[in-house]
Amino acid sequence: MKILKNNLKSELNIRTEKNFPIEGIEFIDITPLIIQKETIKEIIGKFKEELEGKNIDYIVAPEARGFLFGVAIAEQLNIGCIPVRKKGKLPPTAVESVFDYEKEYGKDQLELPKLVNTTYQNKNFYIVDDIYATGNTIKAISESIRNLGGNIIGKGVVMNIKALNQDEDIFSLLDIEEE
Repeated sequence: MKILKNNLKSELNIRTEKNFPIEGIEFIDITPLIIQKETIKEIIGKFKEELEGKNIDYIVAPEARGFLFGVAIAEQLNIGCIPVRKKGKLPPTAVESVFDYEKEYGKDQLELPKLVNTTYQNKNFYIVDDIYATGNTIKAISESIRNLGGNIIGKGVVMNIKALNQDEDIFSLLDIEEE
C-alpha cells in the first residue's frame, strides 16, 4: 500500500492482509488507527473541522467500521448518528429501507433504520465510513436516502483507495494506492 496523500500528523500504523476475506483482496486493518488515542483524536478532529458550520442533521455510518467514526463525529457536532445495518440485524418494525449493494467481493444488503419522531424527508445527511474502495456502499446509501426524500450534504472517509474509484467528490484524510 502506497500513501498518496496524508492529512494526519500522527504516525500511521496500518496493517494489511493479502487475500482476505477472499483471494485477490487486500484487507486494510484500521485497528491500529483507533487503538492509538492521538490518532483517533486527530481523525475525529479533522472531520469536525471539515463539517462544522454545515447544515447537517445526521451523520450516517455503515456497519461495522463506519460506526466507530460516525458516532464520535456526530457527538463532536452535537447531532445524531444513523447506523446503517447489515440485513437482518434490526427487527423488521425498525427498518425504513432495505437495499442491495455490491462490494469488491460480492453482493449484500443494508438496512436504514426508521428515525425516531421524524422521517428522512427534507433532512440533511453526511455519510462517514472508514475506507472508500469502489464507493458502492456509500452510493447505495445515498440513493436510498434520496429515495426517502433526504439530502446528501457530503461524504467522507478516513482512507480513499484512489485506484478503485474516480470520485473526486469525497473528503478523505488519506489517499492510498494498492501496490
